[in-house]
Amino acid sequence: MSDSSSGGWLRSLLRPSPTRSVLSLLVIGLVLGIGAVLAFDATMHATSTDAFCTSCHEMSDNPLVQVEKTQHFQNAIGVHASCSDCHLPKEFLPKMVRKVEASREVWGHFTGIIDTPEKYAAHAPAMKEREINRLKANDSQECRNCHDTEHMVLELQSTRAQKFHKKMLSGERTCIDCHSGIAHPDNTD
Repeated sequence: MSDSSSGGWLRSLLRPSPTRSVLSLLVIGLVLGIGAVLAFDATMHATSTDAFCTSCHEMSDNPLVQVEKTQHFQNAIGVHASCSDCHLPKEFLPKMVRKVEASREVWGHFTGIIDTPEKYAAHAPAMKEREINRLKANDSQECRNCHDTEHMVLELQSTRAQKFHKKMLSGERTCIDCHSGIAHPDNTD
């Protein structure tokens, strides 16, 4: 019976060869890689939503209550800033760094460091200072993602606002220098 007879071609196809082994590894690697990228993307999206950010009572009872009282939450023109708009850079590497930094708050939730209003209040100044320093370091990039200084009409602003915005435009100041309490005021009354 020859290889070309019934079943011989199948045996020759299934016989191991270096080419098929390498090709199989490449296909498996490609499928696993695509799966990993899709899972990573889904995780990044899910952990960047307001629902995720406010899913623990520390965030829903504290920063969310604060931001709900501001123009960033509800306003006449219907623009709404989400948690990620202000706290998550758009660029990949800074976003990943910020995600790692934000795990500190998740850790605080699970370990009980900020799990009561009193504990949260005790840690809030340090958390706010870290975020203000991050925004100062990146020239308030997250503010600038929505607020385009090129479209500011200084003449329509108060004299005081014009003075400070001119300093911002010259590079002497950044948004967070003057607006650190704009979304999370220290006073929540």
